[in-house]
Amino acid sequence: MIRLRRPATIAALTLTAVATAVLGLAGPASAHVTINPAEAKQGGYGRFAFRVPNESDTASTVKVEVNLPENAPVGSVSTMPVAGWTVAVEKRKVDPPIEVHGSQLTEAVSKLTFTAAPNGGVKPGEFQEFPVSMGPLPQADTMVFKVLQTYSDGNVSRWIEEPTPGAEEPENPAPVLKLAAAAPASAGASAPAAAAADDDDDDAGSGAAVALGVAGLVAGLGGLALGGLAFARTRREPAAKA
Repeated sequence: MIRLRRPATIAALTLTAVATAVLGLAGPASAHVTINPAEAKQGGYGRFAFRVPNESDTASTVKVEVNLPENAPVGSVSTMPVAGWTVAVEKRKVDPPIEVHGSQLTEAVSKLTFTAAPNGGVKPGEFQEFPVSMGPLPQADTMVFKVLQTYSDGNVSRWIEEPTPGAEEPENPAPVLKLAAAAPASAGASAPAAAAADDDDDDAGSGAAVALGVAGLVAGLGGLALGGLAFARTRREPAAKA
């Protein structure tokens, strides 16, 4: 009986060790910086939040640098105030210019740097979101934001690796925003105009019918009047002969 238990015990311990190792490796990988929501429409505007978790057990996150992609510039980028943090905005020249509401913009935001106040930051076991409004979103399939996360002990996490289609997620993935093409205008969009045109035609037809009806009524009254005069004349003629 003892000999049978030993292999089972060893196998159980081995499985436990493997599971612990796998979970231990999966834990940090799932705690990278992300952008939420992760999908949007090309050409539209949206409110997004860069979610930054703290992976350190002893240090706080005190600075977050978000680099906007050079190959997909955005004309308008604005930030929302975050308590205990300041933000610095850097711009770069773009060529060709970006058209926004009929205006040609020659500059675009290239980097956002969020810095915590002294003795502040994202504590161990916490996360912080940094809201950003962007648009119009470029005509691209994805936007990759490379992020540097600096801790109070000087360590820096570099979330800069771009994903590869069909491959596993990289060890230090950059936040990715997927962009879908805007839906083309469908035939249904012209339906209201066509319906309005039909209504106009119906109104015109109704107006014509009313006009014809009035004309017919006037003609009928005129006929009655002439008939009445003729009748009266025939009654007067015999009396005059007598």
